[in-house]
Amino acid sequence: MTRTQIEIPRWTAEEFERVVLDSNPKVAVFDCDGTLWSGDSGYGFMVWSLEQGLVSRSTSDWIDTRYRAYLAGKVSELEICGEVVQIYAGLREQELREAAAIYVREFVSGRVYAEMAALVATLREAGVELWAVSSTNKWVIAEGVREFGIAENRVLAVEVGVAQGLISSEVLAVPTGPGKADALKRVGLARPDAVFGNSIHDLAMLEMARCAYPVNPSPALLVAAKKNGWGYFRPREAEGVHAAVGGE
Repeated sequence: MTRTQIEIPRWTAEEFERVVLDSNPKVAVFDCDGTLWSGDSGYGFMVWSLEQGLVSRSTSDWIDTRYRAYLAGKVSELEICGEVVQIYAGLREQELREAAAIYVREFVSGRVYAEMAALVATLREAGVELWAVSSTNKWVIAEGVREFGIAENRVLAVEVGVAQGLISSEVLAVPTGPGKADALKRVGLARPDAVFGNSIHDLAMLEMARCAYPVNPSPALLVAAKKNGWGYFRPREAEGVHAAVGGE
């Protein structure tokens, strides 16, 4: 039997928590969309913010065209993740922070996986250093992980420049794919104890971890998990649900 044919364990919630805690992590890193909560908050926030009129009609039409091109494979993951944040150039950052808080409260908080919330709480109470890494904009992610007790200075997400309170179009960071691993290395986490992710875009940071934990894995990540001999966990709320796009 080849390694790719080996059946890997699918943990129950109890088994998953026990496996994680038994590994005695000092640092734990979490992807967010599809891992801590269901859905793609980056895309969701973009659509919602356009509907709220936060950007001009011409900018709205431009990003709609670019996103369609992304879905058609003509724009890369790296490009689109930066562009959906660049559209806010010229707005006050405080306005985006307030918008993110509203969006998370109305559309993200209710989609948090209960099992993941419980696990993060247990790790936090045990003194584990918690980090979040995402290719969604930092305003949304920082707000989304606030209830998990993850501080904003431990959030690595898509960022653009801000000068005198105004957002610029300068892209500072786009942690996606190998970029997630690079972002962790830049903050001194070349070998985090535990990494949790749900998509193939999380593979690089899962591979750098002492212990990798696929959560609600996409089909591509499940294949990679089998190759690496990793177990996986699927939250009850995620049963039968696989987002076609997102989960970064």
